[in-house]
Amino acid sequence: MIIDGRKIAENIISQLKLLKRPQKSLAAILVGENAQSESFLKQKAKIANQLGIDFRLIRLSGEMSELEIIREIEKLNSDDSVGGIILQLPLPEKFKKENIIPSISPLKDIDALTEGGKKLVSPLAVEVVNDVLAYLNINAKEKVIAVVGRGFLIGAPLLEFFQDKCLKIIPLNSKTDINSVKEADIIISGTGRAGLIKPELLKNSAIVIDFGYGLVNGKLKGDFNSDSLVASGYSLSTISYTPTPGGTGPILVAEIYKNFYKLNK
Repeated sequence: MIIDGRKIAENIISQLKLLKRPQKSLAAILVGENAQSESFLKQKAKIANQLGIDFRLIRLSGEMSELEIIREIEKLNSDDSVGGIILQLPLPEKFKKENIIPSISPLKDIDALTEGGKKLVSPLAVEVVNDVLAYLNINAKEKVIAVVGRGFLIGAPLLEFFQDKCLKIIPLNSKTDINSVKEADIIISGTGRAGLIKPELLKNSAIVIDFGYGLVNGKLKGDFNSDSLVASGYSLSTISYTPTPGGTGPILVAEIYKNFYKLNK
């Protein structure tokens, strides 16, 4: 079964439309040039338009210093008209995110990247997974979960969150023996290695929540190789998965705005 991320996202946006709209701006910072980041920001701006939220895109040169970027963030921290700040990742290679992210005020940390921000709103990846499991009416406490990838945005917060909320958690990365995913009821992946997880590695009725993406012959593909489902002998009803595109991406964007509303009640 294909898990329709767009439908889940639409439900979230519909609920937000029933709430009082925050009268503040959401500021997104893009450092340097990145085509994929531009695409993500267009999606974020589109949802802002649907909700009537003022979306402010701030473009900063990749030639700036880390200190100059921090100063720009601090300006937004002190701007009362700004209710949330997004630092679009990844940053150009010359910058260290661990030097810049802490400068975001926890009160405006929409992505919950700072330690203070995590106390006010949940990391986006955690909320996306919870949304998918709720959509499928799945109780994680009864399931074995494999988290593939230990990255800052996906793997790390999910490993921390599900540590005591599932039957067993299996931490993996793209360099470990990926065959261990066959033990899992739920596989959550965010490595960015297109086609890494093949259907024949999974148990029947497995659920794949795929955050990864990469280009294959110019097309966007996820970590899960859904193209080989039929070729490997599996029926489409055996494995449930989020497609790429149209899976976790739309839900994640919707969760950005849910956090924005929470921080600006």
